[in-house]
Order: sequence, then C-alpha cells, then structure tokens
Amino acid sequence: MKIDRLVVIGVGLIGGSVARALRRARWVEHITGVGRGRENLDRARELGIIDDWTHDVGEAVRTADMVLIAVPMGAYASVFAAMADNISSHVPVTDAGSTKQHALREARRWLPYPERFVPAHPIAGTERSGAEASFAELFEDRWCILTPEADTDPHARNVVEAMWRATGSRVIHMDAAEHDDCLAAVSHLPHVAAYALVNAVCKSGGADPFRFAAGGFRDFTRIASSSPEMWRDIVLANRDAVLRKLDAFRDELASIAHAIETGDAEGLAQMFAQAKHARDAWLETHGGRL
Repeated sequence: MKIDRLVVIGVGLIGGSVARALRRARWVEHITGVGRGRENLDRARELGIIDDWTHDVGEAVRTADMVLIAVPMGAYASVFAAMADNISSHVPVTDAGSTKQHALREARRWLPYPERFVPAHPIAGTERSGAEASFAELFEDRWCILTPEADTDPHARNVVEAMWRATGSRVIHMDAAEHDDCLAAVSHLPHVAAYALVNAVCKSGGADPFRFAAGGFRDFTRIASSSPEMWRDIVLANRDAVLRKLDAFRDELASIAHAIETGDAEGLAQMFAQAKHARDAWLETHGGRL
C-alpha cells in the first residue's frame, strides 16, 4: 500500500521524520509541506524532506491523497478549519499529537468527514525541534498508538496504520481516554516536573546555581529543553488527566517531605526502594520503552 501525494502540516522534528522515513520506505511519491516559517520550509526542501511547500493549508489539502498533522495541539482548531472546505471525502487524515481526546473533539467540530480522521501518537521524539532535527530512524521499533473510534472508516484506518508501520513503528490501538490518562503519567507529568525543577533551581539563589550540576541533573532535566509552546498546548489540552497526575505527584513529594522532617529513615528507604524496584522492573520487561 502506497500513496502518491502526502501533505505534512508542520514540518518539524516529527513531521519531518515521518516524511524522511516514508521516503526511505518508498511509500510516497510526492510530499508537500505546510508551515508558517519560510526558512524552515526552504531548509526542509533543500534537505529533500519535502518536494514543495505552501503556507496555505486549504491549497495543500485540495489535491492530497493523505494528510498528516504535526502541529502543536493549540493549532488543531485552525488547521482543521482551514482544511474543512477543501479536503476530499476519500482522503485519510492522521496526526502525531500527544492528546487524543482533544484531537478527536476538534476533528468532529471542524472536519466534514471526521470518520476519516485516525488519531495517532508516535511515542518518539527528542528535545530538538525544526526540520533540520528530523531523521528517518526516529520511529524505528517504537510504539505508535492509534485511537480510532467505533465509526472510524475502516479504509482510512488501514491506510493510516500502514503509513505508521512504514515508518518502522510498532502500531497498537487504544481507547482515546485511556491513552490520555496513561500518557499524562509517563510523558506529560515528567515534562512538567523537569520544567519545574529547572525553575526551582534558578530561584534557589547563589551566583551560579548550575555550577556543580552533573550527569543526574542533566539526565533528569533533558526534556526541559523541549519546545515550551508544544508542551504548553499538550498540558492544557489534557488538563484533567495532567492535574490528576500532579495531585498524585504532590502526594508523593509530601510523603517524602514528611519523612525527612521527622527523620523517618526507614520510611524514606522504603519509598526509594519501591521506586527503584518499579523502574528496574520496567527496564527489564520493556527495555526502557513505553
């Protein structure tokens, strides 16, 4: 299964990596990029990631055989609205966003054929952004979660699944609400925690609070170098689930703080050992992957 004309709306790390992977797999003939920044789009064309580009969403999708949306969650409404009067009824649409209930709501609100929208979330990425950061191997042997609904068009679902498999992804299906709750815990909360930790250190005082930061701090806070715009949109789009996980995180921090205040060495050791055991079991069972 191959397609002639793919439109990638948002030619950054994810959108650009999908384009590169599909080119490598010879799964697509022509790729049109859509975005706001001319410099990034020109660079994507120079690198052979896309064949041509436009700023106009409607113009791009008018002749598309398939559409991939790889923009921040906050841009979904405007992108879908721009597509609405121009997309043909036979065209499958997928995305790469981190919150699936929000994506489905916006598709039902704006798209004339929402049953041909098959939400997807590739569990892959780096803290870098832009077309130049993309690479074809990003999705190899990584999960891609699809969250189709009961009325999703079977043909669209099959084409979208074939596309993600062509990138090297391991595709599974999941309910959208279950996806959002799970990813709030293992992806969204860690990003919030990393941003919060860096800000806390910045506000801790001293001439250079990072002077003695070493590998542990670097590893824990790596994802704080991710796009602030993208993560702002993700946590707001998945507000309820993220707030539930933040409540649970606060409870754990409060328990640790209480143990420290009361000198409860055994309690601290138990909490730390429980976390070590859970993480070690994850590494052994899943190799450190979701």
